[in-house]
Amino acid sequence: MHIDHAGIATDDAAALAALYGELFGLETVHEETFDGMEVVFLDCGNGYLELLEPVEDGTIADYLEANGPGIHHLALATDDIEAALERAREHDVALVDEQPRPGAWGHTVAFLHPKDTGGILLEFVEH
Repeated sequence: MHIDHAGIATDDAAALAALYGELFGLETVHEETFDGMEVVFLDCGNGYLELLEPVEDGTIADYLEANGPGIHHLALATDDIEAALERAREHDVALVDEQPRPGAWGHTVAFLHPKDTGGILLEFVEH
């Protein structure tokens, strides 16, 4: 596994993408509206920043309300999401998603509960 992306909750994905483009030379490589969010992926060369802006009520809107903008989750790339979930179960890690589900950019994803992962919402992502 390796770090695939950091998911960042924001009130304005376009403005943050422009800022990161100017500051760090990051290019937008994918944009879509998905699951009540505007999602923008910026290429960091060895991973991505995933900017998440809510366009309707939902998880990211709730997160912003409670915490403000910032890192929402870290995603780990895996070639076998089912095996990754099974390893998590074997280690008694609580799963947010018992089964993989569709994610942004056509990926398959599953989240691990932060109560068992050091306070960090972790996502498995299979391309």
